[in-house]
Amino acid sequence: MKWDVVDVKPIASLALRVQFRDGLVGNVQFEKSHLTGVFAALKDPLVFQQAHIDSGAVAWPGDLDLAPDAMYQEIKMHGQWVLR
Repeated sequence: MKWDVVDVKPIASLALRVQFRDGLVGNVQFEKSHLTGVFAALKDPLVFQQAHIDSGAVAWPGDLDLAPDAMYQEIKMHGQWVLR
């Protein structure tokens, strides 16, 4: 699918650069207020740096992932996806 993530790189504290199958590139930024529940583990910089691709989605250890279709839509519209 066009929204499959093909590359992900942590670029700053709580920020990622992602590239999709169709070539679209943008940033994902987590605000600290979003790091609750299952995402609380991403407060640990060592965990956050372990971002990788699993079946076209950005994922981390512990079965954490982000919906690639929602990420694609926000980046296509705004150039970034800010998770608040």
